[in-house]
Amino acid sequence: MQKLLLLALVGLGAQLVDGSLGMAYGVTSTTLLLAIGTNPAAASATVHLAEIGTTLVSGFSHWKFGNVDWKVVLKIGVPGAIGAFAGATFLSSLSTETAAPIMALILLVLGLYVFVRFTFQGLPKGNLGKPLRKRFLAPLGVVAGFVDATGGGGWGPVGTPAILASGRLEPRKTIGSIDTSEFLVAVAASLGFIWGLSDESIDYGWVLALLIGGVIAAPIAAWLVRHIPPRVLGAAVGGLIILTNTRSLLRSDWIDAPDAVRYTFYAVIYVAWAAALVYSINQYRSHAEEDRRIIAEAEAAAAAGETPDEKASV
Repeated sequence: MQKLLLLALVGLGAQLVDGSLGMAYGVTSTTLLLAIGTNPAAASATVHLAEIGTTLVSGFSHWKFGNVDWKVVLKIGVPGAIGAFAGATFLSSLSTETAAPIMALILLVLGLYVFVRFTFQGLPKGNLGKPLRKRFLAPLGVVAGFVDATGGGGWGPVGTPAILASGRLEPRKTIGSIDTSEFLVAVAASLGFIWGLSDESIDYGWVLALLIGGVIAAPIAAWLVRHIPPRVLGAAVGGLIILTNTRSLLRSDWIDAPDAVRYTFYAVIYVAWAAALVYSINQYRSHAEEDRRIIAEAEAAAAAGETPDEKASV
């Protein structure tokens, strides 16, 4: 019972982060499931089954708050589902000994990307309002879906920064659209895992616990996305993912590092993590007014049916 309550709290916290940042539900939940010794494929399957419910509620909540671009959802969600099903069947075929360090490595890379992207670059907004093309979103969806299923998370860490980096969709709509399209990815990945794994590999009590926590958090996160600074949250979550998966890799059969080496790595990560949080907070405070002004102008242009360039030329 205590473990189920803990999993529910994990689901709640992970969904608060995911719904506010557009990423990290799967990465955070899978990382913690691996830390308590869960089979990698079963961990990813558990998270994706829970995500069917959490992404449905999250997508509805984001829609109600006006955070969803449905054209983006369809253009990236359908290819993402194809990639997720392929990734799930691939991971199901790997042995635990092979899959565990591979998954930890994928999660570590994603954590580094989130950490660096949000700490040092913030959120680009120069092209807000310009359309996102299918030739960009479709390949992105396939890759993000495959990484999401094989890594136990990755739809948000791959998809959200890529769309934000284009500067064409404001942060809250990027986050809302990615969260909503993840429903298709979660369904496809779950079908792949159910097909590739035996029922005994999946603990449906754990699925339910994660689901309950995530469903409670989803509407709160959809509201928070308008108020919480993504730059600071990205640095915080990225640091947690880096620390946890570095620990998994250093203790794996691949490396099996001695205590002195492991503790040195941990100390360096803690110092870098603290410095990144301080830097992110200071940068957010310095640019908060400018960021709000740019987003407000893009929203006004979108409401008028103009691109930012057209608005500027009037």
